[in-house]
Amino acid sequence: MMLSLALLLLGALAAVVAPRLLARADWREREPVVALWVWQCVVAAVLLSFALSMVFSAAATWASVRGHVFASAPRGVVRAYALDGHRPWSAALAIVLACGGVWTAWMLTREIHRSRRRRRARRKELLVRSPLLPGEVPGEEPLVVLEGDRPDAWWLPGTAPRLVITTAALRRLKDRQLDAVLAHEEGHARAHHDWLRHCAGALANGFPQIPVFAAFRDEIHRLVELAADDSASRRFGHRTIALALVELNEERGVFGPAPTPDAELPQRVNRLLSPVPRLAPAHRLRLTAAAALVPAVPLIVALVPGLRALG
Repeated sequence: MMLSLALLLLGALAAVVAPRLLARADWREREPVVALWVWQCVVAAVLLSFALSMVFSAAATWASVRGHVFASAPRGVVRAYALDGHRPWSAALAIVLACGGVWTAWMLTREIHRSRRRRRARRKELLVRSPLLPGEVPGEEPLVVLEGDRPDAWWLPGTAPRLVITTAALRRLKDRQLDAVLAHEEGHARAHHDWLRHCAGALANGFPQIPVFAAFRDEIHRLVELAADDSASRRFGHRTIALALVELNEERGVFGPAPTPDAELPQRVNRLLSPVPRLAPAHRLRLTAAAALVPAVPLIVALVPGLRALG
């Protein structure tokens, strides 16, 4: 079953080559939203290639699977896929890829479970640090202010996303800077960036040997912050959100000579203070359309024998 091998090799090639090509793209910093879309399309193409390879391998091995996959297909189409000749490696390939699919589902389920558990713990911590007033219903308030000496603000995802900010941040940030920080966090909530992080983390943790998944996780964490920065800067200006980031993180030593876990923050501030013009709308549209076609490649490869038979 050469089609299964072709799809498997296509997925492996995309998993190796795509991160290198995207790393060379000089437009990612200028258009983080488009870059996020391109990454999602590439990962979808890789997963779809492996899934289709599993389906055709299983169809070549077991007649029951073949009957379901080609239930309404003409006999000429079935013959075009040459599924009658059973080969031992087809069963092995189908089983290995099926195990990979089950493992992916398990890792994603575990990631979602862990995130929910962390979210519940943080919400309980909020109730301790900011107890409800008489008659107040939990979860009604979209903004929570906490007493704290450290300036900080973060977004707590969930069915009702909440923005949390400390009193130290309120003292340090000016009016427009505070609005810019809140707009940044609202940008995360509006775009559901938490789901992107969960999916990227599950794939990278489940398959650390596959380069595209590790690169996807690293790029997602960076690009969602750039996208939220841009969302806030369009409303309040690049300088405002840049100064707000400095005010919130200056005491953490982020902008010192020694490297820190938040080493990307100085790069984000420099990017905001020296903004590069966005790509032309037509260029953005071409990139978006081209990325949308990437998952179609394994589908076209899978349909070629059947289309030839029908033609």
